[in-house]
Amino acid sequence: MTPKDLLFHYWEILYPETDTALLEDFLSRLTPQSDHAGNSQSDWYKDAVVYSLYVDLFNKDFTGLMEKLDYLQELGVSCLWLLPILDSPMRDAGFDIRNYDRIRADLLGLDEGFSKKEQEQVFGNFLKEAHLRGIKVIFDIAINHCSDEHPLFAEARKSEGNPYRNYFIWSKDTGLYSNARLLFKGIENSNWEPNGDGWYYFHRFFSFQPDWNYKNPEVLLAMSDNLLYWQKKSVDGFRADAIPYLWKEEGTTCENLPKTHIIVKFFRAVLDYVKPDTLLLAEACQRPREVVKYLGDGDECHAAYHFPLMPMMFKAIAAESRTPVVHTLSPEVTPPIPDNAQWFTFLRVHDELSLELVYVSEEDCKFIHEHYCHKPEWDFRVGEGVSARLSELMQRDPRKIALAYSLMLTLTGTPVVYYGDEFGKLNDKEYYKEQIKLTGKDDTRFLVRGRIDWQVLENVLKDKENFHSVIYTTIKNMLAARQSMKVFGRGETRFLGSPNEILAYVREMPGEKVLVVNNLSSEPQTFNHPFPDENLVVLHNEGFLMDDHREEIKLEPHGFVWFVVVS
Repeated sequence: MTPKDLLFHYWEILYPETDTALLEDFLSRLTPQSDHAGNSQSDWYKDAVVYSLYVDLFNKDFTGLMEKLDYLQELGVSCLWLLPILDSPMRDAGFDIRNYDRIRADLLGLDEGFSKKEQEQVFGNFLKEAHLRGIKVIFDIAINHCSDEHPLFAEARKSEGNPYRNYFIWSKDTGLYSNARLLFKGIENSNWEPNGDGWYYFHRFFSFQPDWNYKNPEVLLAMSDNLLYWQKKSVDGFRADAIPYLWKEEGTTCENLPKTHIIVKFFRAVLDYVKPDTLLLAEACQRPREVVKYLGDGDECHAAYHFPLMPMMFKAIAAESRTPVVHTLSPEVTPPIPDNAQWFTFLRVHDELSLELVYVSEEDCKFIHEHYCHKPEWDFRVGEGVSARLSELMQRDPRKIALAYSLMLTLTGTPVVYYGDEFGKLNDKEYYKEQIKLTGKDDTRFLVRGRIDWQVLENVLKDKENFHSVIYTTIKNMLAARQSMKVFGRGETRFLGSPNEILAYVREMPGEKVLVVNNLSSEPQTFNHPFPDENLVVLHNEGFLMDDHREEIKLEPHGFVWFVVVS
């Protein structure tokens, strides 16, 4: 079926008792860009190195970010993931969206009340400069919920008869959807918030973030319009925040429901109808067997985060064992994905080191928390997460930080570098305290955010012996090595037999073959050359030696080596 035919098909599944007039009117306003058909760059995300940042915390605004595009290009970044930039009261770092077609005035460097033309000029200039450097741009869009200051919610809460009431979910019975788990355990007490008139509105996240009601077809089309507006402005893709929760049904957990997948397929078909190479990235904090469903048959999201792999990389280093990673990436845990799909991998992002029991066992949660929650104030979600920067989690040990990056950059998927981690940014206590005062929420995730002081950083990086300079040079060199080989983003992964302390694997595709050997141990280790009839050319290494006969690979504590295998 064509994307247009698919849209009618999905509409009939979601709204069988609603005629197609609304959809037909919606489609009449769209202009397909047929010149994008067959675009060879449609899977560009497989070769990307993604860099995640808050525009204001990174360098004040889009003008400041443009000034640092050369820095990012030199680092080896090919895609920017902009954390929330849309208009927001900023009670949840921008995930509480007030207007979906407006960027926050402070990020644009404009006064409140700016025009669309002014917005498009500033943001358009930034996109142009990024694209000139070969850097794609995607950004976050929360499609499950909005801010309680959104104009439609402000209308909806006025009265039961308000025309926008049905855009959200209301009840006088807070026992409705009682099987929906509390996502912010320890922060929120209920999924229902009183409106002050005897009615309650439903929310899965903070109480100031009402959920959209996708049982109302107007909501589906309005959100589609939001995506299309930014697609037309040349944004390269969207990180679809909190997608498992879109559709609600009584008697269910309200997660991963069949009609949620139909909604995502609808969004994908809409984007493909207009411009097929626009990335849709799933933020589905679930087990891989559930997450792969958001990739569909190549007809839902193009890519998804591999949430369980992240904590298992940390466990592998703490336990000095290959098993957590090998098991997590086994077919029993991580099912195959469509050829055009991709996993996104990460060590740290703007959130905590998540140990949600939805995809981490209680035993693993306890083990990882005990080994990485070095300070009580880092605790998040009552033991189900650790709020700390990578350098803090690794106790500022350059060897462990490099080893963690070796795993992320060479295992399956597209890597995400969290801003500041490339130079070992530390937890920001002052920013944490500032945000508690601003939001009224003791959210320890604020520790892992914070601003970059570029004047201080540039001076620090000049000192080659400084911790931050050592980390920066190491990560930059690793990114360059990764980008020199397409196999890291596209090749198959085959684990090799080895001692438990060694994690060794081959990444291979036609014309390229790489051997990666990681020492997870705090003691030196040796590993026999697995391909004695082939030559090994060092691509990158930290703490590696090879004997004169090239039979044994010798690794220092937490050392690793990447080889190009030459027949």
